[in-house]
Order: sequence, then C-alpha cells, then structure tokens
Amino acid sequence: MDTLSRLEQTVAARRSADPSSSYVAQLNHRGLPVMARKLGEEAVETITAALAGSREELVGEAADVLFHLIVLLGAKEIPLAEVLAELDRREGISGLDEKASRAE
Repeated sequence: MDTLSRLEQTVAARRSADPSSSYVAQLNHRGLPVMARKLGEEAVETITAALAGSREELVGEAADVLFHLIVLLGAKEIPLAEVLAELDRREGISGLDEKASRAE
C-alpha cells in the first residue's frame, strides 16, 4: 500500500500545479467529467487487455486504472484510506450477501 499512498500524495501535490507541466493538473483543470471519462476509458482498455492482450498490457492498463481512480478520488476529496476502510468493512462478507444488502 505504500506505493498507492505515495501516488496519492504525488497526485495531491500536483493537483494545483501548472497544467502545462502536469498531467494531473491538466485533468483537474479540465474538470470532473473529463476525469470520469478518462477512468472509464482506462477501465475499458483494462478489459480489452484482459480478454485479448498480453500479461504486460494488462498490468499496464491496471496501473492506469488505479492512477486515474486516485486522481478522481482526489478531485472529490475522498482519501484512499476511506476506500480501503470500506474494503476492510466488507472483508469476510460474502460478495453475494454484500451486493444483496445494497439492493435493500
């Protein structure tokens, strides 16, 4: 988790940088819809790599998804720790049971 924590800190530090010098700043400058769309694009690319790509392609696309998710979470002021806490809360609960509890 140290890698993701460092990435979250780097993304936070670059959020307000000059958009001409930082991809994170560019995404934040362009707004939430662009960030969300980019995360969706990366998710689709990850699916494509899982179905038809190499192991290396899948690893690269998975890294892109995590990066863009952290950018989006940061823009919404949601710390990664909050997402991890939700995963911790779900630990030991059947995925089927957890999904059914959300439908209630």
